[in-house]
Amino acid sequence: MSHLHEKPLGTTIHISALDGIIHVNSIFTLAVFLGLSWNPNDPSNTLITDPSCSSLNTSIAENIVAFHVYSFSSFLFSSLVALGLKQAFRIPAHYDSYRALIHTSGLRFGMLVSAIGSVSGCAFLMLALVNVVQIKLGSLSCGSSHAIAAIVPLVILVPSALLIYIVFVLYAFTR
Repeated sequence: MSHLHEKPLGTTIHISALDGIIHVNSIFTLAVFLGLSWNPNDPSNTLITDPSCSSLNTSIAENIVAFHVYSFSSFLFSSLVALGLKQAFRIPAHYDSYRALIHTSGLRFGMLVSAIGSVSGCAFLMLALVNVVQIKLGSLSCGSSHAIAAIVPLVILVPSALLIYIVFVLYAFTR
């Protein structure tokens, strides 16, 4: 009789994965809000000494705001899908009040969509940070060594981590 109170192992694993997505998205959403509170047009908020290397122009400032909004939208979308999936685990089946009736294809699709939202959010946040670096350290077109030194690891490590994440999500999606 004790087997009725046990949850399927897959359900626990999926809920843990969804909790992880929600937690990470929350941290990134906080970062996006902090980024939106910064005024990119503040001329005193830069480390550029050569005025010809300044990236302080309207299009870069507009891109920063747009990328932050896209990032926020993606993280919020991903988190809401993950929260919806978690709620689906809480809906009991008619025949067994201790187990949730989960449509496996729907779960996989929802987790894939949530992962796509997280990946998009990370990509947009990275693009916003590239523009922040250009405003603070100098434009890439100027050849600012400090800007290049800050951006190169960013555009190598973030896409690499996203690629690894995508591979694992696709692996989980096919299992």
